[in-house]
Order: sequence, then structure tokens, then C-alpha cells
Amino acid sequence: MKKKILVACGAGIATSTVVCGKVEQLVKDNNIDAEIIQCKIAEVASKQDEADLIVSTTILPTTYKIPAIIATSYITGINTKALDQKILDHLV
Repeated sequence: MKKKILVACGAGIATSTVVCGKVEQLVKDNNIDAEIIQCKIAEVASKQDEADLIVSTTILPTTYKIPAIIATSYITGINTKALDQKILDHLV
């Protein structure tokens, strides 16, 4: 079954683009069928019903019905392997 991942940042442009690339490579490297949807954090609430996971570069303003992971490690380059594993744990 195809997974849907929301990648969100404050404006939906800069940091989410970096994280999108990392998540796309991660699912590809692990043969996971997934659609990555880049969006603004403000759009997540309306999109969560059609997604399996939220990967955010910013503090989440609320709680959601689906798991949410803060992905600042992809921006800082610190503990990226742990973040990779955390994302994979939610997808497989």
C-alpha cells in the first residue's frame, strides 16, 4: 500500500524542500512506495486525513491524528541516521 508523507515547514518552501529530498531518497533506498507532499504547516490539519505521517521542520502548532516527526536533524546534519530510522519505523 502506498504511503503518503506530508513534509511541512513554516512557509512550505525552503527547509521543507531540503527535507523532501532527504525523505524521497530514504523511501527510495528502502523500496517503500510513498508519495511525498510538500506543504505549509498551516495546511497539515486539512491534509492529515489522507496521509500516514507528518515530517516537519518546525514546531507543530497542535497535535494531529497521525504520527508527526520533527526533522531538524536533516537541516543541522546531526543524528540523521536516527531520524531516518524513526521515519522508517512509521512506514514499515
